[in-house]
Amino acid sequence: MSIALRKPIELFRKTWMQIALSIILILPLAIGFSLLYKAWPLLNPDDLGKLLFGSVWSPSQGNFGLFPFISSSVFVAGVGLIIMIPVCLSSAIYITQFAPRWISRILRAAIDILAGMPSVIFGLWGVITIVPIVGNWAKQQGAQNPTGYSILAAGIVVSISVMPYVLNMLLELFESVTSELKETALSLGASHWQAIKDVFLKKLKPGIIASFTLGMSKSFGETIAVLMVVGNVVQIPARIFDAGYPLPALLANNYGEMMSIPMYDAALMLSALILLLIVVFFNYLSHKVIRHYQAKA
Repeated sequence: MSIALRKPIELFRKTWMQIALSIILILPLAIGFSLLYKAWPLLNPDDLGKLLFGSVWSPSQGNFGLFPFISSSVFVAGVGLIIMIPVCLSSAIYITQFAPRWISRILRAAIDILAGMPSVIFGLWGVITIVPIVGNWAKQQGAQNPTGYSILAAGIVVSISVMPYVLNMLLELFESVTSELKETALSLGASHWQAIKDVFLKKLKPGIIASFTLGMSKSFGETIAVLMVVGNVVQIPARIFDAGYPLPALLANNYGEMMSIPMYDAALMLSALILLLIVVFFNYLSHKVIRHYQAKA
């Protein structure tokens, strides 16, 4: 290729890469500003506290209290995180440190299958399996809601749907540790488990925290699977057996309906904006954790 042709070709390649990068940078801002624009009619500073912390949701009467939906989202994601942490961490340790190679290949294939499974499949499985189990347990505990459609059922389903996402990150983390580090710990008299606990986990601590933080942000956005098992009752859940109504379920169930009600569209866009800000916050938090531990290293 001649020098005369090389310069315009290189310029073209550089230009389209910059355009692609600009789209990636602009897209989140465009989504955020469009949601803010649609929610703006409700963003009166005097009424913002009532919107965020109000418990009454009655669009026909102009009451748009979003706190039941926000609290339900937090409860579902929190229950999912509590379930995810021991399962994902122990699975990642076993697959990378203890499992024979053939078992590791089978488990990785299973994780990949789960990662590609549609959310609605997890939801149907939750309705068929998890909801009856939780319902029976709720009856034994004398819960007010014995149906099984609850925060607990939603937390279990969302944890299972997000686990492959977190597990893949943890597997990459554990495989990034050099074998020399492990061999050094073993040569100093440490057992296999002591090397994992005192060397691997300490070295990978920022990455592990960031993985679960990103997993929790993904839990907030799960829609169909959660919608099918959470109960969709507008209330502030006080117990894990109570039904809830997370923000994604609110949007999926109501957008496009009753748009003739004043400010209803703005209230739904505000809930979408809150959901976006929650996800952005957890992503920012994961990056801060990584930078904090890198600075200490």
